[in-house]
Amino acid sequence: MQENLNSRPKVLLAMSGGVDSSVAAFLLQRAGYEVVGITLQMWSYEKTYSGKESAKPDNDFIVSAQHLASKLNIEHHLVDIQDEFEQTIIQNFVEEYFAGRTPNPCVLCNPTMKFGALFRYAEKLGCEKVATGHYLRLKKENGRFFVSRGKDVAKDQSYVLWKMSQAQLSRCLFPLGEFAKEEVKAHARAFGIVSIAEQRESYDVCFIPTGDYRSFLQMKCPAECEALRGGIICDKNGTWLGKHRGYPFYTIGQRKGLEVAVGHPIYVTRLDAEKNKVILGEKEDLLSQTLFVTDYNIAKYETLPKNFRALVRIRYKDAGTMALITHEENNSLRCDFDTPVSAVTPGQSAVFYDGEDVVGGGVIVR
Repeated sequence: MQENLNSRPKVLLAMSGGVDSSVAAFLLQRAGYEVVGITLQMWSYEKTYSGKESAKPDNDFIVSAQHLASKLNIEHHLVDIQDEFEQTIIQNFVEEYFAGRTPNPCVLCNPTMKFGALFRYAEKLGCEKVATGHYLRLKKENGRFFVSRGKDVAKDQSYVLWKMSQAQLSRCLFPLGEFAKEEVKAHARAFGIVSIAEQRESYDVCFIPTGDYRSFLQMKCPAECEALRGGIICDKNGTWLGKHRGYPFYTIGQRKGLEVAVGHPIYVTRLDAEKNKVILGEKEDLLSQTLFVTDYNIAKYETLPKNFRALVRIRYKDAGTMALITHEENNSLRCDFDTPVSAVTPGQSAVFYDGEDVVGGGVIVR
């Protein structure tokens, strides 16, 4: 856990009721920490889906977390932050799609909601540290805190924590950084929590359990979606190809569901929210040599070194491409890639890696 255990502070652990945070609780206790558990109820079917027929209350995760806390004889708190989550994360998610961008809600949620709430309650409960079940490592060099890839490459979550501040990182513990997912499950079985070890994984977007963001937007903003229906689908030269269902229902790189036949594969290459257009092109039209980011955060260094080279990941599952990163005059960063990258998507994050370490990241604007 990269922590001096000679003086083990009281730690507030985020308990989701899943296998990751549950094993983290055991590991922290075994390391001698005084653990206090907290479960953040950030959304529910009832509240998020406004009583729709498909909405069924699902509080299994709360019951699971409370049961484990009882088993370990640790203090546990349930905190309802659904209103704040709705106003901060879900509202931003919807607004971004209607602005023609593709958001990553986890990137915003972690520093503002999840860790924001954890640190607020850590102060109230007298906890010096906070811990989560994220798969990543925490490092400190030259007085700077930053995250690094976890041992399990397939589960590594370093990409979504690039916005974390130095003040936040300095008080974090990530007990699972040195473990692979199967090792965590094996620990769960050894700790006697077999049912948790075998439970299903959580969703990529927690408040859209079906994975269908289009239906979610339709449910949240039916009138706005209907107003955009019938806009133009065209090619890069402006040639009319058809009508779309509303540009928020499309994303850069999309090939399926376009309902346009041109005799060969064609892809969404750009969204024009101002003109209510979806622009299509060939596969090569998706390639970009350069991108720009704003709202960036640098963690490993006090300031980004001049003409810095890094591996840049432009989406969560992206392996990354080497690029030269330079400062622009308008408080943005420019990434010039060694080889072109495909489907640069405004709203997503570009995260910079120096080896395994996250140097920082920013939100892609173009």
